[in-house]
Amino acid sequence: MDEEKRERLEAQGWKIGTVAEFLGLTEEEAALVEIKLALSKDLRKRREKQMTQAELAGKIKSSQPRIAKAEVGDRSVSIELLMRAMLATGATPKEIGKVIASVEQTR
Repeated sequence: MDEEKRERLEAQGWKIGTVAEFLGLTEEEAALVEIKLALSKDLRKRREKQMTQAELAGKIKSSQPRIAKAEVGDRSVSIELLMRAMLATGATPKEIGKVIASVEQTR
């Protein structure tokens, strides 16, 4: 958001902040959300190059709707499921670590 727009909104009584501030998330909670979203995004990118959601679900003994939820960062999906799915697409632990480390660079 440009500075002029920010000043106009604040002059009208609007408070400008982050999603984490709005939701009252701790720094740790915000980091966890960002990590899950980064893993989800990377999972989808990897999976689309190789197989369908149904095929990936079969590989990790899950369901296609669960993979769909994982790929959009649904909060009901565990980090364990995200990592298992990424490993099933051929991601190495080092590559998963890079995805997680990329979150730190954007914070």
